[in-house]
Amino acid sequence: MSITLRTPPSTTLSSAASSIHRTRSTTFSFSLCSPPTLRFNSHSSLSLTRASASSITTASTTELDAVSSFSEIVPDTVVFDDFEKFPPTAATVSSSLLLGICGLPDTIFRNAVEMALADSECYGLENPNARLSCFVNKAFANVGSDMAKLVPGRVSTEVDARFAYDTPAIIRKVHDLLKLYNDSNVPPKRLLFKIPSTWQGIEAARLLESEGIQTHLTFVYSFAQAAAAAQAGASVIQIFVGRIRDWARNHSGDTEIESAQLRGEDPGLALVTKAYNYIHKYGHKSKLMAAAVRNKQDLFSLLGVDYIIAPLKVLQSLKESIASPDEKYSFVRRLSAQSAAKYTFSDEEVWFQSLMSFAFPLY
Repeated sequence: MSITLRTPPSTTLSSAASSIHRTRSTTFSFSLCSPPTLRFNSHSSLSLTRASASSITTASTTELDAVSSFSEIVPDTVVFDDFEKFPPTAATVSSSLLLGICGLPDTIFRNAVEMALADSECYGLENPNARLSCFVNKAFANVGSDMAKLVPGRVSTEVDARFAYDTPAIIRKVHDLLKLYNDSNVPPKRLLFKIPSTWQGIEAARLLESEGIQTHLTFVYSFAQAAAAAQAGASVIQIFVGRIRDWARNHSGDTEIESAQLRGEDPGLALVTKAYNYIHKYGHKSKLMAAAVRNKQDLFSLLGVDYIIAPLKVLQSLKESIASPDEKYSFVRRLSAQSAAKYTFSDEEVWFQSLMSFAFPLY
């Protein structure tokens, strides 16, 4: 069944935003955001939305309708005007998003950042690093809380990548953010915490998931990482298809990538396929997200995976294209639990299944 959402009237987001108001006690009130000339990289952060073609007034099925029946299609954007084209159902809060908010004077989330930067509790901290961390945590939680009011799905919040090799630090950061979200009455079931997939990050995810805290493991570039993340019970595992392809073009010596190339397969697509089959063959709960999808062919090759992050130009093309019977690419499910059951793993790959822990729980 194709999942679609009706594009809301243009007043929907603005009216929702006007209801977002904060009354936190502060002793200082000024903005540390940079002026509108500040630039940010829209590819470093994304807002998750369920793609829809319902706004197209045509009786024919569009390509976006067709692919949305297999996977949840996710636009790669932090441009809030795009919410009108693709109504958001979930969101990601990252440092790049905060930077973008500071550069957009009229964004509905600007007040959330400014309230964080004027927080009296943070100003009372003597240690400069602790003070900065407090400001950032407050900004993340404020923006995430506002987004939770606008989207029905989960909000994923980035954990500082500088803690990528420090399991206890990752866990402390997540607990700090979770407390702030709790203060804003955002329940844990609405939250994900985005953690780099180092050995220490995967172990942190395992421990957090055991507490009932949902994790989103990112920067997965190998099957070993994907298998470990699945065993850790990560709620979402994110693989960057295009980045793996880019790396493979200019490097050699990686047996996993070279094996895929010898089979005539794209290494990024091959990793998503193997990870999906591993998750479903061995009964792991994780959902798989394919990111850095560059074109329609990539997207069509991944139909059936839980989430596909695609550039707006690809989504717009899908939205404007009619899925006719003589379509060049057939819209078929490429990944499924049935195909996963038939997938054969080598003895070495199955060995990953016996591993239970990837770092020492030091906290």
